[in-house]
Amino acid sequence: MDSRTIAGTGVRPGALGLGTAPLGNLYRELSDEDADGAVTAAWDAGVRYFDTAPHYGLGLAERRLGRALRERPRDELVVSSKVGRLLVPNEEPQGRDPDLFDVPDDLRRVRDYSRDGVLRSLEATLQRTGLDRIDILYVHDADEHWAQAADEALPALAELRDAGVVGAIGAGMSSTVMLTRFLRETAADVVMLAGRYTLLDQSALDDLLPAASELGKSVVAVGVFNSGLLASDRPPAGATYDYAPADAELLERAHRIADVCEAHGTSLPAAAIAFPSGHPAVVNVTLGMRTAEEVRTNVARSRQPVPAAVWDDLREQGLLRADAPVPAPDPASS
Repeated sequence: MDSRTIAGTGVRPGALGLGTAPLGNLYRELSDEDADGAVTAAWDAGVRYFDTAPHYGLGLAERRLGRALRERPRDELVVSSKVGRLLVPNEEPQGRDPDLFDVPDDLRRVRDYSRDGVLRSLEATLQRTGLDRIDILYVHDADEHWAQAADEALPALAELRDAGVVGAIGAGMSSTVMLTRFLRETAADVVMLAGRYTLLDQSALDDLLPAASELGKSVVAVGVFNSGLLASDRPPAGATYDYAPADAELLERAHRIADVCEAHGTSLPAAAIAFPSGHPAVVNVTLGMRTAEEVRTNVARSRQPVPAAVWDDLREQGLLRADAPVPAPDPASS
């Protein structure tokens, strides 16, 4: 897949990435076979960027990803992981992880954004994945830990990057305000933005995306379905927005966007995947995918043409900000 390069680095993540939170048993258990199948289907479809984190299933996602990639050519892969949560033995296990993932709680997470924590986290990630290196390393969910993340974690990541241990560094979260600070005030090359540049929420246009363009830095867009509301051709009753039930206004807005997509022969999920890449600072869209079938479906959606008239109509109906850049028309569809 064609890709943009993360500014200032040689790292090219590809247009579409596989996010592995579901491979860590997010919400429900997943078999090893299904996890392997998802990674294999992504590889076969040309996906070469795989994002993971210690947080996902208390290391399970990293172990599964590493196993599935073990026989793949390493130089063709771009793998990212994250720091900020160390996994340590749980002295008082209760049975299952209380934090979204259906896994045993024999380990627990400890927040640590110190230099030592960064180095320990990276070492543990390399051990779990069995990989020789991580290409992109993000500070993960540092919402309540700005000072330590900015003063200790990012300088440690910069040392690793400058020594050639990792290719690019940055931060990942949903707060555009804090991600903007990471771009402006630290050595971050790239940020992973969750859910704040989508068909339903373009708030990143107020701060983060202009900063990225101004500074020549890059953005990876995740959460582009807003946790589910944009994931179906027609949002069902009970669809979620940012991991909670969507209210009536959001549900109605999503249906109006779906109306426009259908009128022009495309689908709501296809437009949701395509939209973020219209901004020049966005180098990749990464989707959390659980099975081979989900991967094949979303890859097909990512290749579905979205006519320029979709964006025009969304703007005319007040469903898309006028200042939001949109993807260039697909020559094959013109």
